Amino acid sequence: QRQSISDTTGVYWLHGPDPCVGPRCQAEPTHHEDKFGWFPIILAMVISSFGGLILNKTVSKQQYQGMAIFTPIICGVGGNLVAIQTSRISTYLHMWSTPGVLPLWMKQFWPNPCSTFCTSEVNSISARVLLFLVIPGHLIFFYIIYLVEGHLVPNSKIFVVFYLLASLIQVTILLYLAEVMVRLTWHQALDPDNHCIPYLTGLGDLLGTGLLTLCFLINWLLRSEAGLDGFSEPASGP
Repeated sequence: QRQSISDTTGVYWLHGPDPCVGPRCQAEPTHHEDKFGWFPIILAMVISSFGGLILNKTVSKQQYQGMAIFTPIICGVGGNLVAIQTSRISTYLHMWSTPGVLPLWMKQFWPNPCSTFCTSEVNSISARVLLFLVIPGHLIFFYIIYLVEGHLVPNSKIFVVFYLLASLIQVTILLYLAEVMVRLTWHQALDPDNHCIPYLTGLGDLLGTGLLTLCFLINWLLRSEAGLDGFSEPASGP
């Protein structure tokens, strides 16, 4: 007997009895994950290591004082937010499609960034909500760090602005890459939860560390320029 199941993605045929039953067929997905599941983890470790190299080169310098405290925050927030979005998109595809087949409204592998953040589609709404959480979340962590380790926090409003801007840039890039990578891995009949989240969290570490380094560098350059201007003004007097 054959039974047809119809939904919005098409019609699928279930044959019965299924010839592929028992321990042999149950072990095939596990064998597939054992064979290909380690590669994303190893590559994610390599990507994260580049962020560690950046931190190692900068943390001992005076102009980057306090960077070691902010690094886990910016990397952790970005990684957690993109992991949530990746899981949501993956669940959405599991509900409305089958591995290897993308829905018609997700056929493009490289979607327009506006479609990722500015439409009424459920994944776009989720991306906007997560993006709106970035600034309040970082302000809370920033205030906690200021209370605990106030002497290591740069005393500059410019640094706060650049820090929040860097956080927004990091999460925006990660959320867009999540949309792209989930579509690519789903098209290859791979589970996005296992193959996308390690890559994206590793990229989050690299982007967070790199952008945080730029924040401290720009803050130091601006303060140095202001200090030089301050010294030059008295020298120009009579």
